[in-house]
Amino acid sequence: MDTQELLRTLPKVNRLLEREDVAALALAHPRPLLLDALRDAIEETRDGIRHGQVDSVSEDDVVLRATVLLARAAHRSLHRVINATGIVVHTNLGRSPLSEVAVDAVVEVARGYSTLEYDVESGERGSRHTHVEELLKRLTGAEAAMAVNNNAAAVLLGIAGLARGKEAIVSRGQLVEIGGSFRISDIMRESGAKMVEIGTTNKTHLHDYESALTPQTGLLLKVHSSNYRVVGFTEEVPLADLVHLGAQHGVPVFEDQGSGVLIDLARFGLPGEPTVLSAVAAGADIVSASGDKLIGGPQAGILVGKWHTIQKLKKHPLARAVRLDKMTLAALEVTLRLYLDEKRLLAEVPTLRMLTIPAAELESRANAFAAAVAAACGDAYDVHTAPDVSRAGGGALPMADIPTTVVSVASRTGSVVELEQRLRLGEPTIVARIKDGRLLLDPRTLTLAEEAEIADALARAVREA
Repeated sequence: MDTQELLRTLPKVNRLLEREDVAALALAHPRPLLLDALRDAIEETRDGIRHGQVDSVSEDDVVLRATVLLARAAHRSLHRVINATGIVVHTNLGRSPLSEVAVDAVVEVARGYSTLEYDVESGERGSRHTHVEELLKRLTGAEAAMAVNNNAAAVLLGIAGLARGKEAIVSRGQLVEIGGSFRISDIMRESGAKMVEIGTTNKTHLHDYESALTPQTGLLLKVHSSNYRVVGFTEEVPLADLVHLGAQHGVPVFEDQGSGVLIDLARFGLPGEPTVLSAVAAGADIVSASGDKLIGGPQAGILVGKWHTIQKLKKHPLARAVRLDKMTLAALEVTLRLYLDEKRLLAEVPTLRMLTIPAAELESRANAFAAAVAAACGDAYDVHTAPDVSRAGGGALPMADIPTTVVSVASRTGSVVELEQRLRLGEPTIVARIKDGRLLLDPRTLTLAEEAEIADALARAVREA
């Protein structure tokens, strides 16, 4: 049969809609998606005929292809992923998982109405800032606080509120770039402030700030390099010294901590990071930090500081544009409440639990995990455990090699690339690392239930192969 004859045998959409199997699909899926899938399946078959890849036309084959396309179209784009990489705050995978109590709070306020901007005692309009402000004040020692939709927004609002139309002084060594090519310099430009760079990449002194002060200076900005480190012949001005200089000249001081932390991580063998509490104690007018990342809550930007400064930011027009929604506020409030009880905090906030899990416990879990994989898959894989390192991720603790024990897997019959792809494209989606020709699975970022799911997925890959 030549090409034209084959093309004439292609089924019509109306004919396919009369089939029982297609009618069943119509009951389970929206009609527009079904029609698109049928048309696309016919078009793919047409292209196959024209390129000599199809030598016969079957309605069954067209419907089968349409069914695959329909399932793909109906599948949610944003869905759950099992993170076996050992990168705790994995930006591409949604950063910090929420605690169960935070998830419950989100579900509760999402299901119905809430006290988002309603004062129950007075029966009148309230403020959404109240849900987290008292908690943030208690945890940081600040006079006032607010939260916005991410830390970039917090920095934008802070600079715009204090230095729009004025000069903002910042060290060259602190002009950081965060994920997605967003740069502090770009944010400062959008804020309406004039950026004044001082010092050099590796060294900035107090006299550099003093020399740059003018009657037009509106802000002294200090940016913590949470996603990189400059080591060696370096120097930067301590926040307390900058605060003293600002007080002498009536210029506010703003410290952006980037990822930010509310507890001292050095107690758990992790690199020490400046806490929001320490910045407030040093006298900064405002301090910003991310609500997710190392704090372990939802994506948010936290702003704490002097009462009159925060009040000014609350009234700024940008504050409405970057305000938090009810679900994020619910998750953030509950996460912050956990900080009042450190034992519960370390047990229930996934990010902190994963970062502080003892190395011996990880080794024990890896051994049990490897045994489960071997039992589920027989001799299809070469499976053993090996020492490796986890990462904090999310632009935090960039120099920290966090010791871990991984499960190392290699297929005896196929390539590790094919195995990684099969897990990544499977249900559920499993994301792992490849190193030295082997698939690495880090229990640090897995729950016991997820380890069982991975063992099942590896066994399924054996059967399907």
